[in-house]
Amino acid sequence: MRNGRSPELLLTTHAEVVRGWWFAPLLSSVVTLLTGYCAFGFAALAPMACDACTEVRSDRFDASFSQAITVFFCLVGVAVLLLAAAWALPHREEVAARFSARRTCLAVAAPAMVVVAYLVFLALVDWP
Repeated sequence: MRNGRSPELLLTTHAEVVRGWWFAPLLSSVVTLLTGYCAFGFAALAPMACDACTEVRSDRFDASFSQAITVFFCLVGVAVLLLAAAWALPHREEVAARFSARRTCLAVAAPAMVVVAYLVFLALVDWP
């Protein structure tokens, strides 16, 4: 014990941290944010598709749009959780080999989930 602390509680030294562990989550963060921004922009413009609709078609469109945008936001939330999990995996040397494949899979799954969210949104909306 040094200064009343056990050695396990001390910060990791620079040699114990694996270099490059952050690349996949960082690239995934950039791609996820860009695809999420574009997907949200296109989803937000979707109500303009029914500007000239009759009242009956407009009511059907509004009802389906409300459900679809809720599902879209939930799936984008799942993408954010996948991204957070990719960042949160341990990156210390003794466990980095075990978690590097998981980190990469989570980093790839996050932007893919945004694309899935947009495709589900498109499928759920009752287009005019």
